[in-house]
Amino acid sequence: MWNIRISTDVLLQVQTRELVMNDDPMLIFAGSGSPQLTARICEYLHLPQGKNETLHFSDGNTFVRIQENVRGRRVYVVQSTIFPTNDTFMELLFWIDAFKRAGAESVTVIIPYFSYGKGDKKDEPRVSIRGRVCADAIEVAGADRVVTMDLHAPQIQGFFHRPVDNLYALPVLCNRIKAMNLTNPIIVSPDVGFAKQARRYALHLGTPIAIAYKERLAHDEKAIVMEIIGDVRDKTAIVVDDFTTSGGTLVSVSKLLIEQGAREVYAAVTHGVLTGHAIEQIEHSPIKRLFITDTVENHPVEFTAKIEVVSVAPLFGEAIKRIHNRESISEMFKGV
Repeated sequence: MWNIRISTDVLLQVQTRELVMNDDPMLIFAGSGSPQLTARICEYLHLPQGKNETLHFSDGNTFVRIQENVRGRRVYVVQSTIFPTNDTFMELLFWIDAFKRAGAESVTVIIPYFSYGKGDKKDEPRVSIRGRVCADAIEVAGADRVVTMDLHAPQIQGFFHRPVDNLYALPVLCNRIKAMNLTNPIIVSPDVGFAKQARRYALHLGTPIAIAYKERLAHDEKAIVMEIIGDVRDKTAIVVDDFTTSGGTLVSVSKLLIEQGAREVYAAVTHGVLTGHAIEQIEHSPIKRLFITDTVENHPVEFTAKIEVVSVAPLFGEAIKRIHNRESISEMFKGV
């Protein structure tokens, strides 16, 4: 049997090294899809942003480069997969691979808006479950954890074998709605599928709820709103949803609400994708104001005064801090 003796000096060195490792600050990097949100997250955490760069070549290739040492560090990379969707998704995979090859201890992927979250099922013959393919690719690239917000289909968390934290924009949006001091408010779900989450908004704000019934006849961004279930007469309606692309559903619901006697219509949506003629549609609709978050950037359109962006950087910053300190994230959303 070996008789091993460890001197006091060696023990002190080990303890000091462990202390330094435990106090090792996190490193937060921005992908080209989320530079502004990343800056706000770093501001919330009082940390400098990691140094990196993304280059796009004339043939369409993407090149990423880390510009500081990440060996043995716990890294967090922020990248919404939108505008342009496929480019930002491929860039995200390259970032994960680059950090792993550079010796990072762990790579936590922050995807504020997971655009392929809409592809969560095989609902007709010979189609891809796109969300699952993306989840597999993220894991194969080397991600150790994923943090996102208001997944369109929460079951997508099950597509991953790694931990997935799905944050909620509800507290931030509800605080903004409360600040409006609206008269006789009512929460409106734009469809039956979002009714459960709309109920959470209603409970948080202490309001009744109504539900719009709509049908989507094809794989496009056009839906037909058939009717409103609930009494909205003389109420201030607040339509809530997880995302809007064309704005078509929000506009159709707002018109029907006014027809059924609603006094005013507001809308609060987590992911304001807003492409094409969405801004024009919203501008000429009964919607008084549309609140969206900064999970989506690099919009190809310019916003009007009707659209207000509310930052969710504190939510992501707090989540990152809790992950880094091995604390509970669910505590952030008690009562939600």
